[in-house]
Amino acid sequence: MNKQQMNGRIDEAKGKVMEVTGKMLGNEKLELRGKIQKKAGQVRAGVGDVAEDINHPSKAL
Repeated sequence: MNKQQMNGRIDEAKGKVMEVTGKMLGNEKLELRGKIQKKAGQVRAGVGDVAEDINHPSKAL
């Protein structure tokens, strides 16, 4: 696992917590910020996945 993957997965988790917290509190702004952070984390992790596949093609199979 490379740094991009790790940081992306961490951002996904933080975003999910923020999203759920916002939903529980009825705070739409916090919920939206959580969704955005979660999606950004997914993108970042995806970039890390691609980089990992490029650097280690045998793992992709």
